[in-house]
Amino acid sequence: MSRTLRIAPSVLSTDLGRLKEQIDQAKAGGADWLHVDVMDGRFVPNLTFGAPLIKALKKISDLPLDVHLMVLEPENYIAEYADLGCSVFTFHPEATVHVQRHLTAVREKGMKAGLALNPSTPLTAVDEVVNDLDLLLIMSVNPGFGGQKYIPASTDKIQRARNLLDFRRSAATLEVDGGIDPVTIKEAWMVGADTFVAGQAVFGQADPAAAIKNLRRACAVEA
Repeated sequence: MSRTLRIAPSVLSTDLGRLKEQIDQAKAGGADWLHVDVMDGRFVPNLTFGAPLIKALKKISDLPLDVHLMVLEPENYIAEYADLGCSVFTFHPEATVHVQRHLTAVREKGMKAGLALNPSTPLTAVDEVVNDLDLLLIMSVNPGFGGQKYIPASTDKIQRARNLLDFRRSAATLEVDGGIDPVTIKEAWMVGADTFVAGQAVFGQADPAAAIKNLRRACAVEA
């Protein structure tokens, strides 16, 4: 199955005082999505963006919003985030009880439905709902903070995730988040990932547009 490489710069790593400028730079560099991390300080030890930032992003950019909820009971946000215009709604299976029901609700609201797996969460956590997934997110760091280093064992997990999706004939996007840079993106791309969340590797660089192009070139994909 052919793959399309997507880069989803993480808004968590922007300078909020230069938000529009940096988002414009990312778009100029060929960003495909904007990745928005929502944290509640309970599921992960940090507190970040929610609806106000999503509203602000919709005003300054037309890039699809890839929202990753690291919160307990993510189902409470499905309707609101759909109304705000989010394109992808990803949550963690450990954060709720009726995972399949909520995936269906996400799709019914017109968003792509995703599940995220922490480094210690096995692939079996999604085995029964593969056909309900539009996206599978492999966390290559423990979530909660930006700027962490890629966990080497993630590469094998990404490859196994690709094998699972292919075996089940799933067209779901295989996304990776955590420690992505020109070295690790190539490693993850080679074993089957297609969508990459990049924070410091984009917004931590002097030229975010050039940084995105460098990430594409690292996968031997033309910028």
